[in-house]
Amino acid sequence: MLRIGLVGGGPWARGVHAPALAAHRGVDLVGVWTRRPEPARDIVASYGGEAFGSLSALVEAVDAVAFAVPPSVQGALLPEVVAAGRHVILDKPLADSVPAAERAAAAVEAAGVCSTTMFTLRFAPATRQWLAGFPEGPADAGTTATARWLSGATLGGPYADSSWRGDRGALLDIGPHLIDLLEAALGEVAEVEWARRGDGDLWQLGLRHVGGARSTLVLTIGLPVDPTEMEVAAFGTVGRHVLTDRPEDPARCYGVLLDEFLAAIAAGETTGPYSAARGLRLQKVLAEAEARLR
Repeated sequence: MLRIGLVGGGPWARGVHAPALAAHRGVDLVGVWTRRPEPARDIVASYGGEAFGSLSALVEAVDAVAFAVPPSVQGALLPEVVAAGRHVILDKPLADSVPAAERAAAAVEAAGVCSTTMFTLRFAPATRQWLAGFPEGPADAGTTATARWLSGATLGGPYADSSWRGDRGALLDIGPHLIDLLEAALGEVAEVEWARRGDGDLWQLGLRHVGGARSTLVLTIGLPVDPTEMEVAAFGTVGRHVLTDRPEDPARCYGVLLDEFLAAIAAGETTGPYSAARGLRLQKVLAEAEARLR
């Protein structure tokens, strides 16, 4: 059994991390730490474990730590956790800036621990089937792709009071998911060619990929639409590929993440496809998109 501690007590921690960790047969949810003690107590009342009084006490009691906190907090706490030799499950984005993400990724590499990131779409069977249909190697200039994610997450519901989502919007919240998926399908982003941010936190991006393919993104978490509209599509030299299946149960995707996390730790792997280094790569693309607005 891998002993895991949870850091964070918000909606994502309560609705996804905690139930998935508590349900997994290979994991022992040892406990929770939050800056305010009440959320940790609420989670352990439902899922078991201990409400720790400090991060250091939680780290001492576990083999791995799962983060469910704002990006600025994750970036700041991660070096301390991995320096103690603990494996980590990360949220996206890795941090709130490129320098912070660089420090976090460097700390993970120096510690030689296993890291993975909850890119929810990547652990869904429909997404993996979609990606399997693409030819190997970067897509060429004969390919174009679009990605669309339209949500009202900041208008009401559990994420309406999320300050970091309100400040920097869909780019930091949804951008990592879509850019990660487009890079997996078409190759790394070579350049953010243009970026716009309109009313209602409506982001529009134009990307050029290393092989010459181009993609456009439209994303918002401030549009009055329910349920969320999501589609990722690619056409041209690569063929025709359309993905519209958004996971209805993120906790099930988290279970797949845990299966692969446990296997990677057992094999001594530290550089998996969803590692902190991957988070840093995406953080740089997000920063380039923000810079295009200036």
